Amino acid sequence: MWYLIVFFISMVPIVEIRGAVPVAVANDLNLFWTYVICILGNMLPVPIIYLFARKVLVWGSDKKVIGKFFSFCLEKGEKGGRKLEAKAGNGMFVALMLFVGIPLPGTGAWTGTLAASILDLGFKKSVIAVMCGVVIAGIIMGIGSVLVANGINFIFAP
Repeated sequence: MWYLIVFFISMVPIVEIRGAVPVAVANDLNLFWTYVICILGNMLPVPIIYLFARKVLVWGSDKKVIGKFFSFCLEKGEKGGRKLEAKAGNGMFVALMLFVGIPLPGTGAWTGTLAASILDLGFKKSVIAVMCGVVIAGIIMGIGSVLVANGINFIFAP
């Protein structure tokens, strides 16, 4: 049951693998299987985001109820993409991978894929860079979560 919950948490924008791994560690799930499930869950929406998110956001940006939010998402993706492009130059693959891989709020697979889509990076190159970033973020979150959990157990153990 917890593996399914962790899978779905890893699919949620902003939270992604950064939130799923600590939940799994807190519930004593096997770290290897947690890692595999979280990567699959985090990567599942990536092709859909790349192929359709920009089109949906452009379509909805002038709608009455959702327009402001969709415009905000488009602007955030474009701003993030341009910023990434300015810093990276020709090293966009590595820049995208590191952007997704460094576990900070707003730098996950969803935002990275949207930025790649807006910048018209190739589909295959974008998906591979995002996957490498998700793998890096998973490793960082796994190590960090285990260290924090062991520290808490050490401090509060009888």
